[in-house]
Amino acid sequence: MPPRPSHHTPQERFQNPWPGSREHRATGLWQWAWDRARQGRLFAAPRGTPPASATAAITYPRSAPDSCRITWIGHSSFLLQIDGLNILTDPVFGERASPLSFMGPKRLVPPGIALDALPPIDIVLQSHDHYDHLCDATVRAIAIHSPDATWCCPLGVGRQLRARGVLHLVELDWHQSAPTGSSHGGSHGSSHGGSQVCCVPARHFAGRTMTGRNATLWCGWVLETAHHRIYFVGDTGDHPDFGEIAKHHGPFDAVLMPIGAYDPRWFMAPIHVNPEEAVAAHTAIAAQQAFLPVMVGMHWGTFVLTDEPVDEPPTRTRAAWQATGFPEQNLWIMQPGETRDLGR
Repeated sequence: MPPRPSHHTPQERFQNPWPGSREHRATGLWQWAWDRARQGRLFAAPRGTPPASATAAITYPRSAPDSCRITWIGHSSFLLQIDGLNILTDPVFGERASPLSFMGPKRLVPPGIALDALPPIDIVLQSHDHYDHLCDATVRAIAIHSPDATWCCPLGVGRQLRARGVLHLVELDWHQSAPTGSSHGGSHGSSHGGSQVCCVPARHFAGRTMTGRNATLWCGWVLETAHHRIYFVGDTGDHPDFGEIAKHHGPFDAVLMPIGAYDPRWFMAPIHVNPEEAVAAHTAIAAQQAFLPVMVGMHWGTFVLTDEPVDEPPTRTRAAWQATGFPEQNLWIMQPGETRDLGR
């Protein structure tokens, strides 16, 4: 019998394998709430200005066979139109990142693309099952809109997706790869060349209930198409494996990197990078390849999940990026709905 991977527990749950990675639990959450109450900020309005929206420039039904267009929908949701494929990352179109319709983090800006304006979706990359990444109503709607789409998810999340109407699944453990078919949505459409995904490590946690904590896995995704390779980092705290991921699965044309939801650090450091850590992670990735990939900032400006001002993540990210000496054009801080063309 092969040895148990270090991110699996004997109780058939999951954990972060790096030292010091244990996330805070209920006592930490109460301490955070108490700190906010003492500072008079427990129910305070969001600080800072949400990002302005842009008008998406989507190609219908699909982009050219050698193109790569990226549209930010908001938070960790993107529409990637790559080499004739339409790919969504962690699609969330709901008003709240919550199991409740009347309580929980409310959306600050509308989705950059209306759900009913999406082109036919071929692949969905799902990083984990938290409410700001897996929205019940959104999954059900996309399952109807694009029933032939292949959803790629980490271990344990497939059951949740199936329950919401998803028909085609690729469910993987860290370091596992799988083809997503030689056509749209696996084997369900007209051929536009093959693609492959690889489930890669991230430092986070998962679960939609207290009893379900870490019963499902979390991850990042590497997507390889005919002419492009994209690294969707997912949710993550800082960890030492970014360079190894690039070494074994790169080179990447673009890295979709979280830059927000990081304060207070005593609580958030195990699960969310701050802007300086995000740029350092990108630097470790870039060191493993012959050219500098584009870094696309995500996980900010859509839901207020933490204590930093809404508009602080881009400012700190730009400052950290400038300190590296990297070209300004290789950092994309986008508006919701903005489309940019990476080219070939």
